[in-house]
Amino acid sequence: MEAITFLDLTPTIVVLLFVVGFIGGMVSGFIGSGGAFVLTPAMMSLGAPAIVAVASNMAHKFPKALVGSIKRAKYGQVDVKLGVMMGIFAEAGVFYGKSVMTDIRNQFGDAGTDLYVSAVFVVVLAVVGGFVMRDALRSRREEGVGTPHVTPKIALWVQSVRIPGTMMRFKSIGNKEISVLFILPLGFATGMLAASIAVGGFIGVPAMIYVLGVPAIMATATELVVAFVMGAGGTMLYAWDGFVDIRLAMIILAGSLFGVQIGAIGTTYVKEWVVKMIMAMIMLIVLVSRFFKVPVYLSNLDLIPTIPEGTLTVLSTLSFSTLGLALLAGAGAILLALFKGIHEDRKAKEAASADA
Repeated sequence: MEAITFLDLTPTIVVLLFVVGFIGGMVSGFIGSGGAFVLTPAMMSLGAPAIVAVASNMAHKFPKALVGSIKRAKYGQVDVKLGVMMGIFAEAGVFYGKSVMTDIRNQFGDAGTDLYVSAVFVVVLAVVGGFVMRDALRSRREEGVGTPHVTPKIALWVQSVRIPGTMMRFKSIGNKEISVLFILPLGFATGMLAASIAVGGFIGVPAMIYVLGVPAIMATATELVVAFVMGAGGTMLYAWDGFVDIRLAMIILAGSLFGVQIGAIGTTYVKEWVVKMIMAMIMLIVLVSRFFKVPVYLSNLDLIPTIPEGTLTVLSTLSFSTLGLALLAGAGAILLALFKGIHEDRKAKEAASADA
């Protein structure tokens, strides 16, 4: 088995990691634990092997998720019971996902895990990002004509199924009951994906919105509870095999703890469709970033004809540049939504005071 390779932390790399952590934390606080889907590719782009990036990401994520969930709980956005239930089932998924990663590394080395993580990112981002973008655009149109928010049809069916001995009541869906047998596979899939690519929010947030019927604002907040529960367990599993680079985790965490609070505050001033739109936008840009790296990893594993060195350099540069665009676009969109929301809220209060 290959020796574990850790990133050489030069002053430039440290600054970049802190900035990435800050923006990733802002994204995480705004749309849930989804900040990880920019952090894992960022660490890989800076030279960390995929399995180290995933393990270190999980290590930084669970304390950040705790801070974010406490912050958003103050705004009444967290369903603690649902988060803990999904987190418990996610732990089983974490255990399975970690075994998949280590098996791939044992057989194909770091290049194998690099390819696996990037390929999964491309597929999942395309499916989830496209679906969320479509839903955000539809929600925006409906809001414009005054159409009230409706619970997805799948969620209505899930809420209507009664399985004796398995029903639990959750405040995030209007104190309705749902069978834990529906929550179990959603939690497991969230944990498996989190342990495989350090991004469980891809499954957790959309699943809560579209399958369970949780409002987007509460789904993104509750996902932070799930991230804390499964992240703590996943970190211990990866650390046991020596894959956690605590230096990466602490630098990114330092930046994230500032950013996550800004993101959490932003959710109190924006509409649900805005959260979905920003989430989808970042996903689709990161998809392009990872897509550029797939041929590089295929060439390194001799699964396709060898690509000239110059072309590999161009592809890597394009991947890094596109990731930077995703980070800047995400941070800019969140800050713009925050300032616009604060301005509109201030105008509404001034108008109310004038009427009084």
